[in-house]
Parts: sequence; structure tokens; C-alpha cells
Amino acid sequence: MRVIPLAAESLGVRSMATYVEVGRTRILIDPGATLAPARANLPPAEQEWEALRRANDRISAYATRAEIVFVSHYHEDHYRSDPASYAGRLVLAKDPRKLVSGLQARRAAALAAALDGSARLQPADGYERQEAECSLRVSPPLPHGTEGTTLGYVTALTVVDRAERERFVFASDVQGPVSPVAAGYLIQERPTLLYLSGPPSYLEHELGHALIERGIDNLLRIIDASGCRVIMDHHALRDARAAARFARLWETGRVVR
Repeated sequence: MRVIPLAAESLGVRSMATYVEVGRTRILIDPGATLAPARANLPPAEQEWEALRRANDRISAYATRAEIVFVSHYHEDHYRSDPASYAGRLVLAKDPRKLVSGLQARRAAALAAALDGSARLQPADGYERQEAECSLRVSPPLPHGTEGTTLGYVTALTVVDRAERERFVFASDVQGPVSPVAAGYLIQERPTLLYLSGPPSYLEHELGHALIERGIDNLLRIIDASGCRVIMDHHALRDARAAARFARLWETGRVVR
């Protein structure tokens, strides 16, 4: 199994775009990338715009290789509205009829209309697929943070390489996970490699210390239960204190960014 991060906070943009290849199965995951509109009341610097251009070039290049595109939810740093990235492919996208509302629902409807006739659009929630070399499984909707959040729900993707006995789980914006439901699901999936967003400690003054600690504790539970390696990026790396704030995770030797 090859897992290639294409764009991420650690690479200078808001994204978790990833390419996964198992034998002849080639998957592009969450092909979106954006910049923060402002940091310290300043607009993005030219270096950030250049990072975004490079990220979009990488995503476009790997889109040409992929036969499957997975969209975990409809935030703009996780999907593209441009139909060219999806044309001729199987598109597994968060079901807009299940726990999607507001702006995300309108984006989902616009994407479906744009892809009509050019791609095979399949609701992702609960989807399963068996290939010769691998299997794919998509979660039911998981909270984008805490249960009942106004940020909506996301879907997680598990890719199993049977020959190598590897299990890659992509769990975009579960934010820790802070949700015990999301944590339980990820333990059940028994990942060997887990890629997720991490607790949003940059919002700790709004969300509270206890919630961030819960996200850390839940990720430690997943590591203890599965023995997996973890790539933690996205929300966790928006905190300038991330090196110290997540010391308990880095010290395990199982978590990288």
C-alpha cells in the first residue's frame, strides 16, 4: 500500500488531500485545499499562495491517476467544486440526505448537478467494496467534533491491503476524536495507519480545556487498542503551541505530523 499526503497544514495549506494505491486500486481522498482567510488580522502571504498553487498542482496530477475519488464532507478544504477532478471516475461522497444541512447541503447539491452525466456519484455512508487486492469500507456519519455540532458530520474511509495486512483509516475532521462514538468506530476499524485531524486546541479558549484533553485521551485509547501509527495534522497544527500541547501524543512515538 502506498499512502501519499498531497496537501496539509504541515505543507502550508488547509487540506488533508491524500492519494492511496493498492495494486490496481487508486484512490484520491478529499481533493480540496484552501488558505486561512486571515491570521493575526493579516491576509495570506505570497508564500502561502505559492503553497496553495503547489498543493492544487499535486492534487490535479494525482487526480489523473485515480479511479475512485472519496469526499468525506463538504467543507471547501476537503473537496473541489470543479467537475474535471471527478470526470469518468467513481465518486464516493458524503450522502447529502444524511446529517448534512445549510451551506454544506447546498454545496453537495451543486456538486451532484455538476457531476451529472460525467461521473458515477455514489453516496459514501456505509459503502463497502471488495477488490482482488483490497477492500474499502466507509463509516456511517461521524461528528465533526462533538455530537450535535453545527459543523455537521463526516465519513471515514478504511482501505485494507490484504496481502500486506495493512489497514489505512482516513478520518478527516473528527477533531481528536473528541466524540466517543468516533473513537469507538476507529478502534473497531483496527487501523495500522490512521490519518486524522487531531484536537482543535487553537480554539481551546472557546471549547474548554476538558474537551481538548478528551480528544487526546481518545486518541491514546485508539493507539493502545490497535497499536497503530498516526498521522495527526489539520486542526491540531493550527495551534502555535502544538509541540507542547500534544506532548502526551508525540511521546508515544506512534504519532507524527
